[in-house]
Amino acid sequence: MTTTTATPPMPTSSQRWIVLLLVSLAMFGNYYAYDALNPVVDLLREQNGFTYGQIGVLSTAYNIAALLVLLAGGYVIDRWGTRLAIPVFAAICVAAAALTAATSHYETILAGRFLLGIGAEPLIVAATTVLAKWFSGRELGFAFGLNLSVSRLGSASTDWSTSFAEPLYANWQDPLWLATGVAAAGLAAAVLYAMLERRAQGQGVPAAEAPSDRLELRSLYVFGRAYWYIVALCVVFYATIFPFRTFAIDYFQQAHGLDRGTAGMLSSLLPMSAIVLTPLFGLWADRVGHRGLFMLVGTAIMLPLFLAVTYLPPGAPVPMPFGGPAIPLTLLVVAVLLGAVFSLIPAVLWPAVATLVDEKRLGSAYALMTFVQQIGWAAVPAVVGLLNDRAGAGPENPAGYAGGMWFYTALVALGLFFAWRLWRFERVEEATMR
Repeated sequence: MTTTTATPPMPTSSQRWIVLLLVSLAMFGNYYAYDALNPVVDLLREQNGFTYGQIGVLSTAYNIAALLVLLAGGYVIDRWGTRLAIPVFAAICVAAAALTAATSHYETILAGRFLLGIGAEPLIVAATTVLAKWFSGRELGFAFGLNLSVSRLGSASTDWSTSFAEPLYANWQDPLWLATGVAAAGLAAAVLYAMLERRAQGQGVPAAEAPSDRLELRSLYVFGRAYWYIVALCVVFYATIFPFRTFAIDYFQQAHGLDRGTAGMLSSLLPMSAIVLTPLFGLWADRVGHRGLFMLVGTAIMLPLFLAVTYLPPGAPVPMPFGGPAIPLTLLVVAVLLGAVFSLIPAVLWPAVATLVDEKRLGSAYALMTFVQQIGWAAVPAVVGLLNDRAGAGPENPAGYAGGMWFYTALVALGLFFAWRLWRFERVEEATMR
């Protein structure tokens, strides 16, 4: 007598795209909450008397918290599953956003940013793990690209809030309460995702299955050379782009004389260009491969950009569509190119990890990658803030911002080396397979 085993149902197309939508909305709220501090840097200095150094430490506190929780968070995701992890971490983000907005005491705001690091970075890891499982082998780069496009729309919306929520910017606090509300909407999406995954588990859909009972801790964080080249590149990109955005609106106001609305619009062009290009780069990389070459070219383009924004003339103002403010040409080009090269990380590198690592270890792989990113990212805002303070950077001394820009450039030069190493590794692997 022959017995047959029923093939478990695969995720339907509608299930996968609903998963992508809900996870992306949760990430939208996460990104908005993180970037909400950026447009109020000058208000924190004027109304609360904070220094650039103190504001840089607010960013660093987020990274330190992430360092403390990420590796354990990756294990929790692999051990207990994304259905529990995503809403729990999203709830922590809401609590952190509320704490940051609650009082003008520096220590309380610092605690809020620390708590945000505990929730936000593991939430990113959990969301990345979800997509790697549900879209494995099926437009994975494109799915990562769309997810990051929606996420960065959260960052861009924070910058746009200087215009659409302009009345709130009479003080530093009201914009942060708006961010708390947006984070709460992201939590609602996370809860809906958990409900969907629970239903899919009941139907036996493989992508939604609970993790296995045992994980080998000894080998949980052991990966190959290509993985570490990817990690090094992520460190460089995150340690330059995000700290730059922390000070970008204030920098454009103080060093280039832009008003808050124009500076916010200019800063938003960085995530906006990534929103458009990340899915396209993801589709391209899915089809042609050559991820190392993508990163080599992108890092080379990025190398001169921070010096260009420092030393080149701002250029003639270029009117923005739909009645937006006119933006100086040089600053416009730099912002768009920074967003374009940054879009390579989720479109090209993150999907590559899913091809190098066993599915049961994806949470740990992405957590370790994010953990190492935080080490570089944690130090840079405080260093740049200190450089600005020591050089007396401000509207009377715009040249004082140059030290920070040279620091960013040195980091990108290091990234160019790792991109070259990844490209060389990729060529050797391709030659071996022929």
